[in-house]
Amino acid sequence: LLHLDGQRPRPLFVSVLLHGNEDTGFFAVRALLEKYRDRPPPRALSIFFGNVEAAARGLRRLEGQPDYNRVWPGADTRGTPEHAMMQAICDDLAARGVFAAIDVHNNTGINPHYACVNRLEHRFLRLAALFSRTVVYFTRPRGVASLAFSRLCPAVTVECGKAGQAHGIEHARDYLDTCLHLEEIPVAAVPGHDIDLYHTVVTVKVPEGLSFGFGAGGEVDIDFLPDLDHLNFRELPPGTQLARVRPGREVRLEAWDELGRDIGDDYFEIRDGELRLRRAVMPAMFTLDARIVRQDCLGYLMEQYELIDAEP
Repeated sequence: LLHLDGQRPRPLFVSVLLHGNEDTGFFAVRALLEKYRDRPPPRALSIFFGNVEAAARGLRRLEGQPDYNRVWPGADTRGTPEHAMMQAICDDLAARGVFAAIDVHNNTGINPHYACVNRLEHRFLRLAALFSRTVVYFTRPRGVASLAFSRLCPAVTVECGKAGQAHGIEHARDYLDTCLHLEEIPVAAVPGHDIDLYHTVVTVKVPEGLSFGFGAGGEVDIDFLPDLDHLNFRELPPGTQLARVRPGREVRLEAWDELGRDIGDDYFEIRDGELRLRRAVMPAMFTLDARIVRQDCLGYLMEQYELIDAEP
């Protein structure tokens, strides 16, 4: 955790490498600090470099480690040194009067650049809209950094596409620099035509006892489309095929809603040996990385959200 003084004392908090294989935030911060090598930034800056051990090996997390973006205050789990560390960080930043919090991530599948908020409040949406007109509202999973910091200040998660892409690094660097220059975050409502707002309704998981692949043929229980991640951020009608299933095998996907219920049967069905959608949805963060599917999830399903419920 690195604290740098700036011209305005209330710090911008930036977290990077909470997932070790998502390094755009690290390189964006490095480029940002280079700009202010010989002068103080416009605002104090606090940077948390997360799971550096996993980052050294290019992995989301190491075996035996918790997910660094599931152990912040408010998590469903507790009791590890990592939980205590994240609590200490939040306490530290609260004492410093944190101005805003930005958690920088990458996707492993094909997705546009977008921002996520955990509260439908105008300052949160304004902060998100500075990064992208595509904004996703979610309340699960719990224990993520932006959700913890939303109790202290406007907070967003920014998703910068795949790791290793120069335009993702540049976009994140420029966004962080813009936020450093903000004197205040406007409280005026974001016009509905300025953002496309979506609500994450379920987290999609593959049950532990089922094998899966992506274009693997008949060797697995669930054989997802080889280009499944191309469905991300596309409106999909009912009946859209996601996979083929092994004949004679009882197969289902889990879909966990905001109340912690598995309502997978509301969203998926097996028809003619194919796994299909029961209802119209938009996927996000569908991944082809089997390790991440096992460690976290296959992806999320969203629905469009109107801004009428936004609060000041």
